[in-house]
Amino acid sequence: MEEKLRQEPSDCIRIVLFGPESTGKTTLSRQLANHYNVSWVPEYMRIYLQDKWNRLKEVCVYEDLIPIATGQMKLENQMIKKDDPIIFCDTNLLEIKVYSEAYYDGLVPEVIEKFSLENTYDLYLLTYIDTPWVPDDLRDKPDQREEMFLNFKESLEENNCNYVTLKGDPDTRFKKAKVIIDQLIKEAK
Repeated sequence: MEEKLRQEPSDCIRIVLFGPESTGKTTLSRQLANHYNVSWVPEYMRIYLQDKWNRLKEVCVYEDLIPIATGQMKLENQMIKKDDPIIFCDTNLLEIKVYSEAYYDGLVPEVIEKFSLENTYDLYLLTYIDTPWVPDDLRDKPDQREEMFLNFKESLEENNCNYVTLKGDPDTRFKKAKVIIDQLIKEAK
C-alpha cells in the first residue's frame, strides 16, 4: 500500500491547487496547464465520488479515503512520466488529509497522514473563498467555507509549505499565479 502513495522522483516543478470546495481550483489548474503547455493532474476524489454517487447514490465514507488517495497518486505519478518541466496538481494527499480531519472528527488513515507529509511540492496555490459557491452532487459545505479555508491554511503553515493565497476574480488569480510561477521557473534554472 505504501508504495502506491509514494511520489515518483522527478526534477519537475510540482504545484498544487489547494483549498476548499468551489474555489476555482480545477479551472485554474486547466488554465495554468494550458498556458505553460504542460500536464495537469485532475482531482481523483471528484472522479471517484461522482462515479459512486451516479451508481449508488452514496456519499463518501471513511473507507473511501485510501482508494481515493491511491487514485490521486496514481494519476500524479502517471503525469510525472511525461517529463513536463511543471506539473499542476488539482489537489494532493494533504488536501485529502484536511478533508478527512473535517469530516471524520480528526481521523486520518495513517498511510495518508504519512505520505501527505513525505510527498513534496514546490508551491501551493491556496484558493480563497471569494468565488461564488456552485452547488453540485458532491459539494456540501456552503456555510463552512471560512472554517474550511482556515483549516487548509493552517495545514500549510503547520507543515511549512511554500504557499501563496490567490484571491479575486479568475483573471486576477491567473495573473498572480503566473507571476509567481514564472519566478519559480527562473529560480529553478
